[in-house]
Amino acid sequence: MPVNTQQSKANYTVKSIETVVDGADVKARIFTLAPGDVIPWHYHSETTDHYFVLSGKLTIERRKPEDHRTLAVGERYQITAGSPHMLSNRDPTDCQFLLLQGVGKYDWNKAED
Repeated sequence: MPVNTQQSKANYTVKSIETVVDGADVKARIFTLAPGDVIPWHYHSETTDHYFVLSGKLTIERRKPEDHRTLAVGERYQITAGSPHMLSNRDPTDCQFLLLQGVGKYDWNKAED
């Protein structure tokens, strides 16, 4: 499977991204965040994000409604379309998660910090 080390459309870099499914209206990718990696504030116009933590801990922050949580292995979280959010790895070890996105046209829109 191809592993991308840099996100091409967004202005951030993470340790790795492995594409599992890349359809017209659904995406499934495995992200690995190194300690200190951050996916900055953003939102999606149509797609809902479903996060499933595979290893390490994933910190998710969101607005409207405001929420801040750290997910451990086996935990999951959903963010609906239009909701600004930020992801980070604040632990000293890698974090790996499965991200399912859909159904709808994928986009990545920067949100104000």
